[in-house]
Amino acid sequence: MPVNRLRAALPLLLLLTTGLVLFFAGMGDHLSLARLARDHADLLMAVRMHPWLSRIAYVGLLTLVTSTGVPGSLIVIVAGGLVFGEIEGVLLSSIGLLLGSLLLFLAGRYAFGGGHKPAPRLVERLRHGYAAHPVNYTFFLRFVPVFPFGAISVALAWLRCPMWLFLLATFLGGSTMLIFETAIGADLGHSMKHGAELGWHMLFSQQLLLPLTALALLALLPLAMHRRQQRKRD
Repeated sequence: MPVNRLRAALPLLLLLTTGLVLFFAGMGDHLSLARLARDHADLLMAVRMHPWLSRIAYVGLLTLVTSTGVPGSLIVIVAGGLVFGEIEGVLLSSIGLLLGSLLLFLAGRYAFGGGHKPAPRLVERLRHGYAAHPVNYTFFLRFVPVFPFGAISVALAWLRCPMWLFLLATFLGGSTMLIFETAIGADLGHSMKHGAELGWHMLFSQQLLLPLTALALLALLPLAMHRRQQRKRD
């Protein structure tokens, strides 16, 4: 790899390496439903004793998890709803998610923008297809919940997504998911008081998946209509 390409890739490699180090150091064990159920009382007490510090720490944690790709951002967001409530949880999570995604996007765009050699033909074809309908494709990628949030940030940087479109889609798509995920977190405390058993089934209920699926289909609707009109003209 040429020196200039390696230098350009350093920020992205640093973020990804940090994520790997944190993961193998055991951070994933702390970002689990079992750990959240065990520590939720301590988290509530910490928020009462250190209101400002706890909120800054929460935003920083979600920014770190999002930008480095450490698995567990969903648990962090659910925890935000549990300890901060729905409204404040969505607000704080939106800040952390947007900051983390922006760091990853900028690192990816810097990495993929290095060098002066023309891109392979397949790469140019993919980018050309994306450039024909950037809004539809960007919103579709952001609204589909099965796509990893960090991977989509890097993919959009590779596709040369405009900054304004990335920020808009990330804010709207991320906030939409946060509303449901934070609401689930806010309901966890109530469920735990009534002896409900925590599990992943509580995070992937119909109340969460159906609205997000509908939004993903809605994002594709303009593209489908455009292709149908093209076929009629042909």
